[in-house]
Amino acid sequence: MAWSESKVWRKGSTNKKFYQALLDDAAEAPVRNAKRKKVIHPEEMPWEMALQGILKHLINEAMHTRMETVDAYMQIIPPGSRSGKHRHLAEECLYVLEGRGYDLHQDCDVEITDTYHWKPQDEVKRFDWEAGDVIYVPPNTIHQHFNASPDKPVRLISVINRIFKACGLNDLEQLEAAPEYDPGVELNAEVVEHYLRGRVPV
Repeated sequence: MAWSESKVWRKGSTNKKFYQALLDDAAEAPVRNAKRKKVIHPEEMPWEMALQGILKHLINEAMHTRMETVDAYMQIIPPGSRSGKHRHLAEECLYVLEGRGYDLHQDCDVEITDTYHWKPQDEVKRFDWEAGDVIYVPPNTIHQHFNASPDKPVRLISVINRIFKACGLNDLEQLEAAPEYDPGVELNAEVVEHYLRGRVPV
């Protein structure tokens, strides 16, 4: 043991019950979790007119469900339209419920030291998909979803791990807004129906 360290480790008079707090939290978890939802009904799933597009949240940390690590939303892309374009550090998978289209992916070179740097590569890759397919988006890939049909909507289920956020790595950047984005629009079934038919609500 270093002589200088042996003279300083006894310093300090602050006492905290951090370990006890971990024990208490673990003991209280069953009661706390019993109050969280295991089943979420459609009317409990909030809509959002987001920069990424028209979303219906299925699972989200703010919804107080039993899900601890995953967020999921349904994305609706009107006929002939596209999602927003974004990039995030967490990998993502999307299940194509309805429709057909394609993704554009642009990989990034990343350097993580004391700071975080990323640079898009020159190549943009296209991936075609249709109902029943699963789309995989690698970590830190710039990506965008396109509806290839001029008269039918696309519905995607996006699933992403929220552990990155808990680890301080919620590196999410919006690079382009979806064409439908309007922060003044409140979504409901009737308004979404207009978008499904390729019309802008009045």
